[in-house]
Amino acid sequence: MPSLRERIHSYLHGDNLVSRLLSKVEAKTGVKKTYLATGSISSLGLYLIFGYGASLVCNLIGFVYPAYISIKAIESTDKQDDTIWLTYWVVYGIFSVVEFFSDIFLFWFPFYYLGKCTFLLWCMAPFSWNGSQILYNRFIRPFFLKHHQTVDGVVHDLGGHVLNTAEVVTREVLQTLTSSRSLLGREGGQQALPSSTHSKDQ
Repeated sequence: MPSLRERIHSYLHGDNLVSRLLSKVEAKTGVKKTYLATGSISSLGLYLIFGYGASLVCNLIGFVYPAYISIKAIESTDKQDDTIWLTYWVVYGIFSVVEFFSDIFLFWFPFYYLGKCTFLLWCMAPFSWNGSQILYNRFIRPFFLKHHQTVDGVVHDLGGHVLNTAEVVTREVLQTLTSSRSLLGREGGQQALPSSTHSKDQ
């Protein structure tokens, strides 16, 4: 099995968006890809610790690139990349829910956004043992297989209750509108009656 260093070297010199971008910068500056990648990662890490708007930068990293690659996966004929990025979005969604509660206590921690960004990069990393695959196979999938029938039953019952409630509300609204129209019709007839009687007397 290739080491982590070999995997990173293979990715930086492979056919992907990051490699093509670094190649263009390397051609213009003469600085090797490895140094460019190391410098970029170091600068990003320092900014996430000390910079302003670290939360926005971290969220953009975790959303924009995966969204772009997911669209490419949808448009491609290969279904394996669809599964890879669907797995990422499942993990990302669960992480976002957990973060909603933990952020209240951890946002002040100086390395919080650096750790969050590192976690998201690990989840989208271009190798089979990335974070999303590990977390899904070890925790999410077993939990889903164990409880999905119960969850399906709850969702089915909840959907039935919602439909019944919507039907009752719709029926009551229609009855209210019908009653209002009838009442307006009677009031209009009563208002028109004196004028017609007056015209006959004349």
